[in-house]
Amino acid sequence: MKRQVFTTLKFLLLMTILTGIIYPLLMTGIAQLFYPAKANGSLLFKDDKIIGSELIGQKFDSSIYFWSRPSATGYNPVPSGASNYGPTSDTLKKLVLARRVVFVKTNSIADTLTIPEEMIFASGSGLDPHISPEGAFLQTDRIIRARHFNSNQKEELLKDIKEMTEEHQFMFLGEKRINVLLLNLKLDKIDDNIKNNK
Repeated sequence: MKRQVFTTLKFLLLMTILTGIIYPLLMTGIAQLFYPAKANGSLLFKDDKIIGSELIGQKFDSSIYFWSRPSATGYNPVPSGASNYGPTSDTLKKLVLARRVVFVKTNSIADTLTIPEEMIFASGSGLDPHISPEGAFLQTDRIIRARHFNSNQKEELLKDIKEMTEEHQFMFLGEKRINVLLLNLKLDKIDDNIKNNK
């Protein structure tokens, strides 16, 4: 009996060292060596300051920026999650209708137009960093007016949306999407170019 307990404890210690120390350190080392940016959270910098991550959505509610997908947690990564309202929930229905009204009114689009789902429904994590290209295109007129873009800058913005659109993963998984934070950074560059050329 004592021998079995001793053997079991030795095996537990061995597995703890192997799977709890050696394996994590090995994987961390390989990730840092071959994929340092991804291993460190895909962080984005502006003027040498961290402004976010490509993997985590942020709140943008200014008229001069593209808006992100709604978040049930206020884009807080600690308690990430959904609202857990079911498809028959009156609260969910009211939330979605309210979001739709705001989106339609703010972007000056026809009330009969189909709004992409991600612009009125929160994601399961509440931290989705992407929207559909359609969701981006519907916001362009608002942004162009707010930033006083001319026709050339408008064309540049529309071209950026097309170029930054990510295709289906492995050519068949998921939907076409665009990263909102990266798109807004590109938008600021267009604005900076305008100021520098004045």
